[in-house]
Amino acid sequence: MGQVPAATRALRVLRYLARQPDPVTLDRLAAEVGLPRSTAYHLVTAMIEEGFVVHLAEEHRYGLGVAAFEVGSGYARQEPLQRITRRHLAALVDAVGQSAHLAVLHGRDVLYVLEERAPGRPPLVTDVGVRLPAQLTASGRAVLAALPAPQVRALFPDRSAFVDRHGVGPTSLSALRTLLAETRQRGYAVEQGEVTPGFASVATAVLDHNQHPVAGVAVTYPVDAGVDVDRAVRHTQRCADTVTRRLGGRPAAR
Repeated sequence: MGQVPAATRALRVLRYLARQPDPVTLDRLAAEVGLPRSTAYHLVTAMIEEGFVVHLAEEHRYGLGVAAFEVGSGYARQEPLQRITRRHLAALVDAVGQSAHLAVLHGRDVLYVLEERAPGRPPLVTDVGVRLPAQLTASGRAVLAALPAPQVRALFPDRSAFVDRHGVGPTSLSALRTLLAETRQRGYAVEQGEVTPGFASVATAVLDHNQHPVAGVAVTYPVDAGVDVDRAVRHTQRCADTVTRRLGGRPAAR
């Protein structure tokens, strides 16, 4: 073990939980990581306080928390993802004639890391560096729909987690679950007037080599612009699938 035993143990817990398909019991975690049960309990309690582990009390199990997800997706959020996506996002804008952007999940928000504005189109609120509530945006919904249900529940544990902008959009976990189920069935996410009145968006998730959603690619357009939405969806999916392959992932079946 390294010179900082507690840090080494915490990293082992994170690595172990990251390999599991579902949250695990404390006894199993302690046995697999090689820790006394009491030590494992105190360790995960500290990690819960920092957001790296979440305790699913009704199931008596522990899983990865939001902070762990942020760290895990950090590599893809940074310059490599932007470099990989930029050319394909520009091609998407050329194909549909509307502005497009790339956003990553940051807690319960999406953070916009790349935007390509179509010539002659007005500036959007989705400028680089802007954060918006994930449950209201098409790109956020695309990412949330590809996350495991326990992670979505950890992100939105109660009604206080839901931010309202214009009086529309999900305001409870059950409503969000319904919306995300519709997104998965449809094969892409939509949003209309929930971020900016008069504008709508379609989006598709980008997946990494673990089939984990690391970003959302979206096209935003004025609702009265006569946009061929089906065509915009096809090109958005094509762009997201191309970036997914570049990251070693496998595009979602539709």
